[in-house]
Amino acid sequence: MSVTHETLDLHTRQPFGIARWTHSTYPRTFVTFTRDGVSGRGEAAPNAFYGETGTTVQAVLPSMLEALTDPWDWDGLSARLGAVFPHHHPSVKCALEMAAVEWCARSAGVPVWRLLGLSADAAVPESSFTVSLAELPVMREQARAAVRDGYGVLKVKLGTDRDARIVEALREEAPGVALRVDANAAWSRHEARRMLEVLDAADVEFVEQPLAAGDLEGHRSLRRVARVPIMADESLHHVSDVPALSEAFDAVNLKLAKLGGPLQALRALRTARALGMSVMMGCMIESSLGIAAAAHLSGACDWADLDGALLLSDDPFVGLQWSAGRLERPAAPGWGVERGA
Repeated sequence: MSVTHETLDLHTRQPFGIARWTHSTYPRTFVTFTRDGVSGRGEAAPNAFYGETGTTVQAVLPSMLEALTDPWDWDGLSARLGAVFPHHHPSVKCALEMAAVEWCARSAGVPVWRLLGLSADAAVPESSFTVSLAELPVMREQARAAVRDGYGVLKVKLGTDRDARIVEALREEAPGVALRVDANAAWSRHEARRMLEVLDAADVEFVEQPLAAGDLEGHRSLRRVARVPIMADESLHHVSDVPALSEAFDAVNLKLAKLGGPLQALRALRTARALGMSVMMGCMIESSLGIAAAAHLSGACDWADLDGALLLSDDPFVGLQWSAGRLERPAAPGWGVERGA
């Protein structure tokens, strides 16, 4: 048995901007667990908002590798990782959980979605393509290019003093697509109330994380007057957060790297469903390995936002089958992708 890892700097085709920052380089760490000639792989995609960076991943990963002993003991793995770092380093936990789950699926000769007992008939919802935050002419061109490439759903990053104009301009550029917006927790309560009218006029499908992550009362108040559904992203850190969020949000955005892995995301998904919430499967800027893992769970979701690997210029993995925003759920054993040449 061995557990190895390597870190690569992945790069976006153009700078990727949200309300908090703009980056072009994303360090990603890949873990491989090997036993009896079978390997399982996982990806750590750290995000500073959740207390992780490439540096923290490198610092804590060696002390967490020993938690991965028996790949079939999923509850034990979760318990051991939680004992080391109860509420920290979710992307590292995700990488280890991904590796264990894929090892089991490959050993059984089945794709992960079948190993987890998910429906064979459930397709991945059409994924949005992200228009990242930039100067308006650049955002217009991003939208035009996505429409030319056949995307039917755009997700627009907001969080500026010109947000109303951005939404109006991109609706002009793409009158026939589904439009979603993501404020990344950047609006005040007053700004959010003002933007609701703009979102209604532009026929926006939903608004993601309009207010600060901890402002559940503000989200509850906003939800009472909003006609557009309100989705939690930054407010969701752990599976245990979902019940409280159900009182303030209509939907949740699940990301494997922030929840601690595919098994934790599946728990969050089922909890949200039990509480009457809608669900989107989202992603960080990740390679096709991380996106494939999310795709295995996406058939049980209402929406998908899985374009992270499409934004990269140097994705190290191949095998995902895309047609514009349509992604085929992988059918090969494990995650269904392989390392490229």
